[in-house]
Amino acid sequence: MATLKQKRTCGQRCEDFGHFVWNSEEGKFMGRTPEKWVYISLYYVAFYVVMTGLFSLAIWVLMYTLCPYAPDYQDRLSSPGVMVWPDIYGEEMVEINYNTSCQKSWMKMSNNLHDFLIPYNETNQAHCNNHNCTKGKYFIQKTYSAPNKTKWVCPFTQSMLGPCSGLEDPTFGYNCSMPCIIIKMNRIISYLPTNDTKTPPYVNCTITEGHENIAHIEYFPEGGKYDLSYFPYYGRKAQPTYVNPLVAVRFHLIGKKSAKLQCRVVSEKIEYQNIHDPYEGKVDFYLKAMK
Repeated sequence: MATLKQKRTCGQRCEDFGHFVWNSEEGKFMGRTPEKWVYISLYYVAFYVVMTGLFSLAIWVLMYTLCPYAPDYQDRLSSPGVMVWPDIYGEEMVEINYNTSCQKSWMKMSNNLHDFLIPYNETNQAHCNNHNCTKGKYFIQKTYSAPNKTKWVCPFTQSMLGPCSGLEDPTFGYNCSMPCIIIKMNRIISYLPTNDTKTPPYVNCTITEGHENIAHIEYFPEGGKYDLSYFPYYGRKAQPTYVNPLVAVRFHLIGKKSAKLQCRVVSEKIEYQNIHDPYEGKVDFYLKAMK
């Protein structure tokens, strides 16, 4: 019968570990002689220097081939998304509910619009690289002729929204039954919304519920059009002072003063029937004025 292996004490284990760390008989430190430690250290230094160099070269080649002004590959929608302001979201969609007799209620809506329109005021627009653009025509730019190697932008000022600009009426109609909303079409780099320049994209709002509660709908600028001179958009670095063109819509509420609406940006190249993205080409919202 084989004898059982003798159990080693804690002191013996510590002695073995100390012998492993420094073997005075063979002159080894942790199993290797100093000469071998020098060789293996030089090997790993050279290995990581080469790996770092290859990684840096790969990053340099990648950055050299990328365009700094626009992504090489875009996974955005082929049609732009559409947003509405005031952007007061409920559980499922935007719900613009306010009380005309409660100043705090309607000021929440007007303040939301004032904050949104800050980049569009005359003072901020005066500091942009604005250009006198030709209305009704795409502003195609092949060179970076604006200051700091950028491209020019067409100005869009708050006053272009007429009675819904907040300049004539700071309440945007929310202290009564004539509220204004603002429709913005999201940006897509190099996107042209139409195949020709005869019919620019325009906003069309339809009443899906509560037809009897809206007497009249007005659009500003006239016709609710997005002028073609604001297209194409060349990207944030190429046009750092670019602002989206806007369309304001004013509703004349009557009766129960509540309705569900859908505002579409109408153009031959803008889709709006994507069931997977309810904001592509259109936006749905509730509008209700209480008293």
